[in-house]
Amino acid sequence: MLEKFLIVLAVAMLPVIELRGAIPIAAGMDLPELPSLIVAMIGNLLPMPFIFVFAQRFLEWGADKKYIGRFCQWCTQKGKRGGKKLTAKTRTSIYLALMFFVGIPMPGTGAWTGTIAASFLNLDFKKTMIAVSCGTLLAGLLIFSLSFGIANLVG
Repeated sequence: MLEKFLIVLAVAMLPVIELRGAIPIAAGMDLPELPSLIVAMIGNLLPMPFIFVFAQRFLEWGADKKYIGRFCQWCTQKGKRGGKKLTAKTRTSIYLALMFFVGIPMPGTGAWTGTIAASFLNLDFKKTMIAVSCGTLLAGLLIFSLSFGIANLVG
């Protein structure tokens, strides 16, 4: 059973797939419901602090590189301008919007995308992690209820 939980953890850490794929996999492997949700959420959230920090550092590092410099400079400038405009207009509601963006269980709206966007927009680390965590919980509960609800109906 530990091997199955490690698979769920690893799948939840993958970009694009995240817990949206890990929870149905757990249901398909007949793993216990609540531990599956917890493991998938942990797996989905583990990379987020690193992504937030290293996305910014990558842009800073790449700003003077021959092939990627222009792109990195453009992302940095656009992120700073966009972040200032958004935070001036929305203040705390930007984090609420981030939470709902991450919480929508559709491709391209997960924790990876939300964290990268927050990093590019130079948002506050702690508030971003809270918003992404809450969004992950929301998405996890939606996918969980669908996955295990269908598994219980079929099984």
